[in-house]
Amino acid sequence: MTIYFYAFLSVILVSLISLVGVFSLSLREERIRKYIFIFVSLAVGALLGDVFIHLIPEAFEEGIPFAGLFVILGILIFFILEKFLHWHHHTDDIEEHHIHPVGKLVLFSDGVHNFIDGVIIGVSYMASVPLGFATTLAVILHEIPQEIGDFAVLLHAGYTKKRALYLNFLSALAAILGTLFAFLLGERGGEFTSWVLPVAAGGFIYIATSDLIPELHKTKEVKYSILQLVAVMAGILAMLALTLLE
Repeated sequence: MTIYFYAFLSVILVSLISLVGVFSLSLREERIRKYIFIFVSLAVGALLGDVFIHLIPEAFEEGIPFAGLFVILGILIFFILEKFLHWHHHTDDIEEHHIHPVGKLVLFSDGVHNFIDGVIIGVSYMASVPLGFATTLAVILHEIPQEIGDFAVLLHAGYTKKRALYLNFLSALAAILGTLFAFLLGERGGEFTSWVLPVAAGGFIYIATSDLIPELHKTKEVKYSILQLVAVMAGILAMLALTLLE
């Protein structure tokens, strides 16, 4: 029972990281949107850094056969998903018709990623409580820059601050389901995670390169372009720094 208590307490704590955007609620929305391109750039760096520094190397270390093909599969899955969202976007007349599909893509991909994090935390606690603590700390450090970037992308997609905060939190709760799934799978939880990692990596590559980078190209001014590059590098370096702490 101690393992279950610590594991679920840990994923609840990880889920609360998604509320990092609450600090923006006191700021005027117009001011946030004026500088949102910096945080979108940070999201690009964090996503690509996560993919090429953590997810793909880990998939190859686990010895997954044809891991590269699973990365491509992830890209294709998100391509098809965005096609579907665009079709839905053009035929639906509901209140949120003005929301760009990239917002829903980010919520879906973040949900998958959080689910995987939950599985990893659950598997770690089944191995030992100290390993569970260490894994939880690594996930928290990993989530902070990514959740800031995700929140920024949701704002950029057209959501209000409160709506973006709420949806980001709902997406984060997938970590709890992941931990529950890990306990149900038992020893096979780690194997499941290894197979899903490259697919998630493909999804992140698609979002960063297909949706976010083209948005950054809409800014033509030199000083803003330099700020974008700095923010992208900061996101990559944040992910690189985590390898020294894990």
